[in-house]
Amino acid sequence: MSRAPFATREVGLVVAVLVVALLAMSPFYGPHRDELYFVTAGHHLAWGYPDQPSLTPLLAGLADRLAPSGLVVLRLPAVLAMVGVVLLTVQAARLLGAARAGQVLTAVVVGFSAIVLGLGHMLATASIDMFFWTAVLVVVAQALADDRPRLWLLAGLVAGVGLNNKHAVAFCLLGVLVGVALVRETRPVLRTRWPWLGGLVALALWVPNLVWQAQHDWPVFAFTSDIADEYGGVGGRVDLVLIAIIMFSPLIAAVWILGLVQLLRRREWVFLRPLAIAFLVVTGVFLVTGGKGYYLAGAIPPLVAAGCTDLARRWSTRAVTLAGAVLVASAAVAYPAVVPVLPAATFSGSGWVDLSDAQIDTIGWPGYAEQVRAVVDDLTPEQRAHAVIFTGNYGEAGAMRWYDVGLPTYSGHNGYRAWGPPPDTATPVVVVLQVPPDPWFTGCELQARLHNDTGTDNEEVGAGVWLCDGPKGSWSQAWESLVHYDA
Repeated sequence: MSRAPFATREVGLVVAVLVVALLAMSPFYGPHRDELYFVTAGHHLAWGYPDQPSLTPLLAGLADRLAPSGLVVLRLPAVLAMVGVVLLTVQAARLLGAARAGQVLTAVVVGFSAIVLGLGHMLATASIDMFFWTAVLVVVAQALADDRPRLWLLAGLVAGVGLNNKHAVAFCLLGVLVGVALVRETRPVLRTRWPWLGGLVALALWVPNLVWQAQHDWPVFAFTSDIADEYGGVGGRVDLVLIAIIMFSPLIAAVWILGLVQLLRRREWVFLRPLAIAFLVVTGVFLVTGGKGYYLAGAIPPLVAAGCTDLARRWSTRAVTLAGAVLVASAAVAYPAVVPVLPAATFSGSGWVDLSDAQIDTIGWPGYAEQVRAVVDDLTPEQRAHAVIFTGNYGEAGAMRWYDVGLPTYSGHNGYRAWGPPPDTATPVVVVLQVPPDPWFTGCELQARLHNDTGTDNEEVGAGVWLCDGPKGSWSQAWESLVHYDA
């Protein structure tokens, strides 16, 4: 089937605007608590961590080595991931027969959707995960549409790398397998060796992380259970559907739902129909298991491509242009919730806080670090020679390192569990906790309460900064009572 050439100039312009916007916003408001954690994890490289595989911490560690405590460089992998999502989605539109108008509409709608801007603004496992899901689906689509079975090896390679970022890629593969099996025209490919060889490639690349999980008693299941408890029940299932509908924008949801329907109906798109079925399969799995709505982010871009292609075929160029503007405007309503386009104090006092809690966790860190530094600075030289900081969560611990408070920092939260305990000679202890530390530490005196000047009510506000003589017993004895896994 002949296809229109890739709309390189127009799509390139869309991508350029996206990159400039994301890079310009990178320094504001500050690092996210997860980014602070990833940077520290990247300096303790392993095949896995209790709460995620190794790829995002690896990227964070490399960025921090290139530009210590540099937000723009740290967030560059997320920017590039979103560029990849846009380009891959346009390629999906080409596979569906989109001409220039359909390709440009696809690029604009995906590139300036709320979820792409939000995930492109900060380095998160979800940012990289969205890219890998979209890449797997588009490579599979190319293999099916062009009867190029060896592309299944590439799909397996992409999936294997993606599995070292988030295990959820396994559900993407499950959806693809079911989708290909359920479509009569694509089912014969499963009788060839190529999909299975691709699966073996993915598994081989995943094995080191699986071995790490086995060696550490499979913490992934503890986190999965924690997430299921939090997002399970009827309310959690309703939230999953609502987030799936609004995360690009409600109007853009109408476009990808149209694309989903047309992929299931149109005869000429039958070889890409497995993409629609894959979306339905993974949605069903996450509804059953209690997943989060944004887990579906990477499965939706091919559906957007189908919807945009259908609209561009039926509408005039002027109507397509107007549709693109309206769709972007519908997403722009949510921009203050996902990217720092407002002053921090204005954002914190607005209703956009209720749409997403991601930005809340990027505000206040310099002040929190300065408040802890003030306690550290009051220590005598003899005290500072052996003193350490202990925090209740990984964000606080990461902030002490990012802003160089001046003492070694420990925490029992998630991956920090493996990076302790401190030496038994490490006393006194500056303890940062939301609750009094007396059950675990001795001789504690409250020195300060964390606060910020923007009115932002995040997890750190109100945490106490105590100066304690040391842990009860020794660090090695107390450590098991100080460690904890939670999402």
